[in-house]
Amino acid sequence: MYYSGADHPQRSDSDQHLRHQQYLTCSQGHTSSLILQTLEGGSICLVCLSNLISNPNSPTVHVSYALSQLSHAISQPQFSHNLFTFHPHFLVSPLVTAISSFDDEPLAKQMIDLINQLCKSGEFSVYGEFVARVSDQLCSGSLSWSRRQVYMLHCLGILLDSQQNDSYTYIKDKDALYLNLVSGLQLPSEEIQGEILFVLYKIWSTQYDFAGSRKGDVMCGHSLKILRLSLEALLKTHRDDVRMNCVALLSVLARRGFFEAALENDVTKDYAEADNFMETTDQELEKTPLNVLFAEAIKGPLLSSDCEVQTATLDLVVQYMSCGGVSQKEVQALVEENIADYVFEILRLYGCKKVSVVISSLQVLDLLSVAEVAFKQRLAIGFTTLIPILRYVAEVPYHPAQSQSLNLVSECLSNCPGIIASSSIEEISLVMKTMLKKHVDGEANMLPETFTLVCTVLVALMKSPSSYKTSSNAKSLQDSSRYTIEICLNYYGEHSGQMLHSLYLLKEAYEYSFQGSSTDSNYTGLRDCILDICETRLLPSVTMSINEIDEDIALGILELFHSILLIQSDFRPKEFVTVMVSSSWFSFSFGCLGIFPTEKMKWRVYFLLSSILDVLFGDEFGQSVRDVALDLPCDPMDSLFLLGQKGSHNQEVFCCQSAVLLILYTSSLYDDRLADDRMVLASLEQYILLNNSEIFGGVIKPLIIKVLVNLYGLYRGLAKISYQIPYSPDAENTLFHLMEQKQCEFLSVRIHMTSLKWLFQQERICKYLSNQILKWCRRCIVSNQIVACNDTETVKLKQLAELVASGDNYGAKILVCLLSELIEESRQEHDIALVLYMIAAIMLLFPAVSGQLCINGLALAIRDLYYNPSLSTDIFNLTSQLVFFILHSVILESVSDDQVWITVATELMHYLISTIAEDGCTQEALLVISILSLILHHSLHQNLIEASKTILMNTQLISLVDKTIHDACLKGPELLDHDETTQTGENLIFMLLLNYFCQKSVHVVLPGIEDTQSLLDGDISNQQSLSYISIQCHELCRLLHFGSNPVKLVSSYCLLELFQRITEQKREEPDDVTHNSHQLRSVTSVLQGQVFHSDIRVANNCARCISMAVEWEKHVDKENWYRLITEELVMILASPGLATKSIMIHHKPAVHIAVSLLKLQQVPKWMSDVFDDTCISGIIQNLSPSNITREIVLLFRELLHSGHLNSNHIACLNQLFQACRKRVYSDDIQDAEVENNKKMIGYPDDLGKVYEVLIKLISPESSPNEGLLEEIELFCQTLMESE
Repeated sequence: MYYSGADHPQRSDSDQHLRHQQYLTCSQGHTSSLILQTLEGGSICLVCLSNLISNPNSPTVHVSYALSQLSHAISQPQFSHNLFTFHPHFLVSPLVTAISSFDDEPLAKQMIDLINQLCKSGEFSVYGEFVARVSDQLCSGSLSWSRRQVYMLHCLGILLDSQQNDSYTYIKDKDALYLNLVSGLQLPSEEIQGEILFVLYKIWSTQYDFAGSRKGDVMCGHSLKILRLSLEALLKTHRDDVRMNCVALLSVLARRGFFEAALENDVTKDYAEADNFMETTDQELEKTPLNVLFAEAIKGPLLSSDCEVQTATLDLVVQYMSCGGVSQKEVQALVEENIADYVFEILRLYGCKKVSVVISSLQVLDLLSVAEVAFKQRLAIGFTTLIPILRYVAEVPYHPAQSQSLNLVSECLSNCPGIIASSSIEEISLVMKTMLKKHVDGEANMLPETFTLVCTVLVALMKSPSSYKTSSNAKSLQDSSRYTIEICLNYYGEHSGQMLHSLYLLKEAYEYSFQGSSTDSNYTGLRDCILDICETRLLPSVTMSINEIDEDIALGILELFHSILLIQSDFRPKEFVTVMVSSSWFSFSFGCLGIFPTEKMKWRVYFLLSSILDVLFGDEFGQSVRDVALDLPCDPMDSLFLLGQKGSHNQEVFCCQSAVLLILYTSSLYDDRLADDRMVLASLEQYILLNNSEIFGGVIKPLIIKVLVNLYGLYRGLAKISYQIPYSPDAENTLFHLMEQKQCEFLSVRIHMTSLKWLFQQERICKYLSNQILKWCRRCIVSNQIVACNDTETVKLKQLAELVASGDNYGAKILVCLLSELIEESRQEHDIALVLYMIAAIMLLFPAVSGQLCINGLALAIRDLYYNPSLSTDIFNLTSQLVFFILHSVILESVSDDQVWITVATELMHYLISTIAEDGCTQEALLVISILSLILHHSLHQNLIEASKTILMNTQLISLVDKTIHDACLKGPELLDHDETTQTGENLIFMLLLNYFCQKSVHVVLPGIEDTQSLLDGDISNQQSLSYISIQCHELCRLLHFGSNPVKLVSSYCLLELFQRITEQKREEPDDVTHNSHQLRSVTSVLQGQVFHSDIRVANNCARCISMAVEWEKHVDKENWYRLITEELVMILASPGLATKSIMIHHKPAVHIAVSLLKLQQVPKWMSDVFDDTCISGIIQNLSPSNITREIVLLFRELLHSGHLNSNHIACLNQLFQACRKRVYSDDIQDAEVENNKKMIGYPDDLGKVYEVLIKLISPESSPNEGLLEEIELFCQTLMESE
């Protein structure tokens, strides 16, 4: 058969090769045309090859070698071309015959590989002939166990697997083939069953892929038989390859709809035997119901160790349950056969390692969930397996199994809420939050359907009993709630369903927040979070885009807000309601009614409005709206028309009118106008005129009358502002008459400021308004405190205070007249106290109100109170506090210097002297001293001059002050123990304060009477005959030396004032005022001892006094002390890093002393040594624009004037001062804001506050920049003068 190629060299040209081929012959003498030359130079005789492989007796070694040589030659292009061009079908029959002739498995495999190679390399006809011959071999007789038949089946499977064209058409006797294959399936050989199943799988797949559905084909006649036999084979086999082929065939049958037909026939014939399946034997499998057989058959593959087999089986189950013939009962049978348990076990074993297994398993479980009752138990058992799967699929964007996993979790939470552990709830909640967060952040988007399932799962988590065992779920829900709203508003604008689910989640979350502990911050945080979402996200979104939302979303939002208001608990979401109504909620509600005028929308809108009224005002308001909710019109214009009808003819109209008034009233409080002002006013007037008989007859509730008054006042006030809206005088007269007759307490409900102001501008009802103010006081002032009844039902004090402060109404006059009337009629002191408390509270809010009250005669009422001999201590004290507050806060021009304040001052001094004589210095007496001090303070501005004279020249008061000071001085060192906490110390401090204001006032009120010389020398005999309140200098020094800190402070200010007056007189009239140097040195010694006091105010005052004393003496004694102070100052200012903020403040006393030395005509010589160039340069280097003070500039100005600064010093200082100017200008705005905050005045209800007020008057808090620019300007002027 083979010949060497040595004598016949190969030729590359095909034609030459054929011309020489006629000379070739094989050993058997076969024709040369059947001999093909190989690339290596040899040749192959096709006839010899055919004979060799067709002969069953041929040695297998020879046959195998020949096949390998042929396979190798076919891979050569030239050989392959010649073979398939001239002899394409020559080897088909021999090879098919050879397969059926040998039992050797390797040889058979070699032949099948060669056939497959020939089919791929040759024409389609070659492939078709192989398919035809192999199928004919299988059709020739019934199959029995034979290795050769197995090889033939395998060969046909290989051929069909290649799927070249429609291989099904090459099978000639299809019916015989199917009969043999069906018969073969019943053989006990798993190997042959596997091959038959694969062949059937490929035939069915090939047939439908190339020819479509052929329901009339012979295959359909065998489909039911094949289906059942396949299931039986799958049930019995233990080989994974057979299972794989069987599952593949069953999958094709399921896709082609044969399961559906089989189940329909099975249900009508054999379903009755399904209940007895557990009692059947293997011989009775044919009678087994198909659905039960299917369930039993797939159990083995589901437990296979081969992942592909398991995945394919799971896909088969999905296809089976997806076909139309599978009812809920068939699915329930699968569940009862524990298929769900098998799937859960697969998930448990594989976890998230195999994506395909996860997807298929979840699809199966999702389909099995149709059998709700049976599946519920299995799902509960396998639920813990789903949690890690859920976590895995949630991390993958658009994972195909997300929906199934979420749906299963939701079903378990809904159907079996009690079995879920709290740890599982925490984990699931965290997974849901993570999914939503990734969607918000754009890391992993989700489908709208997935979002819906996430919301469903979160709701189901909240309804699980285990969710209350841990508060972490409430914490997680806060973020989830925010994310869901963000997603709906930003991503799902066109999907109303997602917004509805998100709103439902918020509703459930809010209710859930009340189920946990009221002290748990996570639950309260969830509640606040939901309210914040509604306030900051939902409210602005819906109110601004009302025309873009559909009815379902509008209803959902209304339902959510309504549910928030309806929850019965101690928590009343008043702040949320306030935000709602402040966001034009009434306009939004009627806008919804205008766009969606349905009964459902009307019910929802009006019932929500009624709940809003309940929260704001009480149940009486809301109930009036709820009673007629369905009868109220949708259009506000129709409501106004309804308001203009006569209600007595129709009770329903009457009730609707009340509801309309309440709605208009509430909306108007928040400036939410529902109609034109002109139309509303006209409707109100018509209502008043048409229903006045019912109003006067008491038919209309008092509440509605109050609302009517407030509404009418509002729209009349608006009409007054616009000057264009006409009104009815008849309606006004009727309403005023009604108010006076019924004594309508309109101040017992909230009122718009415009309405309140208009009513208080009506002079004709001032008497009525006065009575209402008194009733308000009786209702709202309890135990000296302003309270609001039910928190929402009354006019706020702030509104009344604003009313009085505005000055464009009779508010202040009514208050003063009311107080005067109560005093004149000698009514109960309780009412007087209430009015005084109210006036005090108003002035505390608006101190400028005191001016309005004084202009309207409050001083007369105060005088009458002090004149009243039966005045109680409480009323006196309250009146005194009020007087103190008025004098402290009143605008100076508002206090007239008339007989009234003289009388007040006289009465107060009489009370003071008699009280101290009888009871000592009581708290009331000290308050009176403070009032007298403030009267004196006003005299500095040319007010209350005569009253101040009365105080200054009261001999009894002078004696009282002298005695107090004398007794204190006698205590000596013991005086240190008498501070503000002791009666003696308190008395002394206030007497010193009175003396200070007398010192400030005397030269204004009584010019020329002041005798500073006597005060300085302590010589009483030299005082003028006209006495006034004053304290000797040596007494002040003793108090300064021995006294407590508050005594030292006030004494230092008194001394400073005395020294300043002496200095002024010395400068004006040098010869008239002299001093005793010995006495002055003793005074200076005391002052020097206080320069280092911890209170910088005391130290500064003493230093300034010392500097003035140096100016008087024109020289200094004890230069060592002055040098010590100066050197210490220079060391601190010049040392690097020592010029801290506190040091820059406490250097001020020393600066005043150093400046006084520099001003002397003969400056001490050591000053040049202390202020040398090095020290001055060091001081300048430590300075910056932020730490320069007025005193520092003053020091450098004197150094410049005395010639201690060189040009470099001056240049550096100019740069510093220029930068300092810029800093001061930028700080002025901030200082102004701080100053506004400091103007808040506290009410003097205790002496501590009184003391603070007086101390601020004598030692006002100044800005660090005060006087700084002026001092810099003086430095520049001095510099120019020196140049």
